[in-house]
Amino acid sequence: MKLTTLFQEFFESEKLGGILLLGCTAFSLLIANSAWGEGYAHLWHQTIGGRSVEFWINDGLMTIFFLLIGLELERELYLGELSSWRKAALPVVAALGGMVVPALLHAAFNHGTPTQAGEGIPVATDIAFAIGVLSLLSSRVPGALKIFLTALAVADDLGAILVIAIFYSTGIAWWSLGMVALIFSILGILNRLKVNNLIPYLVGGVIMWYFMVQSGVHPTITGILLAFIIPSGSGRADSPSYILQELLHKPVAFIILPIFALANTSIILESNWYESLTEANSLGILAGLVIGKPVGICVACWLAVRFGWAALPSDLSWKHIVGAGLLAGIGFTMSIFITLLAFDNETIVNHSKIAILCASLTAGVLGFLWLRFAVEPFVAEEV
Repeated sequence: MKLTTLFQEFFESEKLGGILLLGCTAFSLLIANSAWGEGYAHLWHQTIGGRSVEFWINDGLMTIFFLLIGLELERELYLGELSSWRKAALPVVAALGGMVVPALLHAAFNHGTPTQAGEGIPVATDIAFAIGVLSLLSSRVPGALKIFLTALAVADDLGAILVIAIFYSTGIAWWSLGMVALIFSILGILNRLKVNNLIPYLVGGVIMWYFMVQSGVHPTITGILLAFIIPSGSGRADSPSYILQELLHKPVAFIILPIFALANTSIILESNWYESLTEANSLGILAGLVIGKPVGICVACWLAVRFGWAALPSDLSWKHIVGAGLLAGIGFTMSIFITLLAFDNETIVNHSKIAILCASLTAGVLGFLWLRFAVEPFVAEEV
């Protein structure tokens, strides 16, 4: 399957971003557990404008990350692997299975306990890390697998966004939410009037974000709303949506996500840190990401093909689907993000992060080994 230039650029950006993300995570863990650990942890709790640095990263910069996700979703809906049901069916069904089964596994360990709010933690896939691992296999895997995994992860992100909006919003302040709706409507009118200048949309987005902070709905949802109101021109390269997406790719991959990793993986590991992996919440995260993801994705894909809802691309085998399912168990960014929304207790948050890191590392290694040794190398047909 031939890869488009746009997709290749996206793939390369995510690949390099995943490598940088891994380096930042390792650096953060090392510093946090060194003589500078206390000062390093304190850094993220310094205040700017009455809010902590951590807030500006997790609620501010991550809104830009969600804006990029929204723009990518929009592109996929117009031109990419989600542009028709025939194309979208398999990755969308796979994403659904890859969310439901991990959530159920976590619930099996935690239902009725103080940590049952963590059911959303293992539902997400980290695109950058998953693509980063897949890129290590280079030409051994077909382009169709790269496209399938990316489309699956994008659909998965949409599902995670809905989970955040529905289950991790606090008491709603309706006046503030009404202001969000008003600003969104004004931007919608600008869209209908074919105003293609990005400035009024970005200014409106900042104001909308401010009221979203006050509303009780997590402010990062502003990024998604803004993405779908910026004119897209049906995916044309000269559209404001496309231009903004191109501008954001590298800053998000090489600045925002690495900063997020630095701020949220400064975990002090006690000598008995591994004991936390036997807690119900940690077991739910581990089982959800390492087992639930591949099982949910493979079963969903098999049912979709079996009942004629979708077709397996000619370049892919069921072994490829298993490999994609394993790599989808790399949760990291979105899993950590949902952890911060699910829990206030610092101990539970840290134990959850440890479980996410262990599960993501395990899923990445298993996915790589499976695709490297259990799947025959892909040989492109000569034209």
